[in-house]
Amino acid sequence: MSKLSGKRAVVTGAASGLGRAIALELARRGAKVVVADLNRAGADETVAQIAALGVAGASGHATECDVGKIESFEALAAFADREIGGVDVIVNNAGVATSGLTGEIPLEDWRWIMDVNLWGVIHGCHVFLPRFRQQGSGFVLNVASAAGLLSPPRMAPYNVTKTAVVALSETLKAENAKQNIHVTVLCPTFFKTSILDNSRGGDPKDKVRVDKMMMQAKLQAPEVASAALDALEANRLYAVPMWDGFILWNAKRLSPGWFPNLLSYAERFLR
Repeated sequence: MSKLSGKRAVVTGAASGLGRAIALELARRGAKVVVADLNRAGADETVAQIAALGVAGASGHATECDVGKIESFEALAAFADREIGGVDVIVNNAGVATSGLTGEIPLEDWRWIMDVNLWGVIHGCHVFLPRFRQQGSGFVLNVASAAGLLSPPRMAPYNVTKTAVVALSETLKAENAKQNIHVTVLCPTFFKTSILDNSRGGDPKDKVRVDKMMMQAKLQAPEVASAALDALEANRLYAVPMWDGFILWNAKRLSPGWFPNLLSYAERFLR
């Protein structure tokens, strides 16, 4: 039986893409799931898909949440208390993207992505970690990216936020090692999501290239979600499900000073 069976979960950014896939996989494992997103219609559709699974004990409950605002997260926690009686699992998934050269990306876009990708995760951890410590158990899944391990060019704001999410997760792992709180940070590479639909800036040619890589990926959102929850159940800190991300991450660890040169060469080649 899954360790997540019967657990009460909150998933942010769950109206589509990876967030929806994680919410569905949690339900398949028998969890009660609060589906949180600014897109209420999409959240409602995720809940309908959870109901269609017909898994005994699983349920879905939709609500709106702006992860960049702490008061919205506090309202989310209160909603979870009312609807499912508390929270055992927090999945900080909501994310956005922007790209371009450092110094040319507008500061407004820097602030926008920091609010969602970083402050959204900080808020989730700030609200739910004290609850987990008080109840003596909990699960934290923070969705970062392989970009948070590799720092590719033309993606500075995205890299900064995702690297910070990795660092936060590592800190949480150390802080809660004896608290029966599982912490996992998910670092996938390319797969099909709606993140490009809501992205800012960047070269249209880059978006076409990225979209092609997303479509061609062997692992898509359902497989990434399953790998992430497997890692969370096993209490593994890093979930790096794609072979390309895993190989590049290990190459960087072997030769960190040389690795940026490799990325620079690859970026020029691809462009």
